[in-house]
Amino acid sequence: MPREVTKLIHKYLRHDKKFPHVWCPGCGNGIVLGSLVRVIDKLGLKKDDIVMVSGIGCSGRMPVYVDFNTLHTTHGRALTFATGIKLVKPHLTVIVVMGDGDATAIGGNHFIHAARRNIDLATIIVNNQIYGMTGGQYSPTTPYGCIATTATYGHIEHAFSIAELAVTAGAPFVARGSVYHTKLLDDVIEQSIVKRGFSVVEVMSNCHVQFGRRNRMSDPVSMMKWMKDHAVKVDKAEKMSPDELKDKFTIGILADVEKPVYTEEYEKIKQKATV
Repeated sequence: MPREVTKLIHKYLRHDKKFPHVWCPGCGNGIVLGSLVRVIDKLGLKKDDIVMVSGIGCSGRMPVYVDFNTLHTTHGRALTFATGIKLVKPHLTVIVVMGDGDATAIGGNHFIHAARRNIDLATIIVNNQIYGMTGGQYSPTTPYGCIATTATYGHIEHAFSIAELAVTAGAPFVARGSVYHTKLLDDVIEQSIVKRGFSVVEVMSNCHVQFGRRNRMSDPVSMMKWMKDHAVKVDKAEKMSPDELKDKFTIGILADVEKPVYTEEYEKIKQKATV
């Protein structure tokens, strides 16, 4: 193992207490965690100034492994806890990690309104298109026609597009990456942490155990190849027809604008109230 990787592991992970991890071999969550650690190290953020919050699901285990201030909350409520932390301690860098089911099913309303309010949180949503931890039930992002334990004859609902939903709800920074495109993933996560306001990075990830093996991609390599073949960069997608984009997903930055930040506006209200 390269020396610099070893240094990052010992610097940022609770390697002596919490490992081995619970993720399946080849799970994309490890790639997302690696990206986060590299970005935090590059930005030079102090560990005591970071809070990582998660809900329930496979990605919900991520805060367990990092040596930051961490909070493992209830299903769908990661953003509510994170909002409270940011309002009380606005100087902290608050990073929220959720899965597609956690963020857009039971947590869907919290997600929409956190984006609308523009609360200063960096939000990473790991989208593996399935409920991986609880047995392979379909989630709000399971594609039409795919197989799940609760859709044994094919899924008849249409999937949420998380990144586009975030743009519509008002998030000033929205990007999508994948666990195959790791350089891009590092770049957009870095921008999401630096951005003032509510930032969203949707990460297309693999769950070859619960999703892949039911949909003819039973190993991580097959799912990685699927991501490689179906991802289209945003600038290229703008020049493609709807037929050419069928069954594809865009990667890159979908929104990057400036808006008044809720936490900063809230501080102004507090100052007025004390006069």
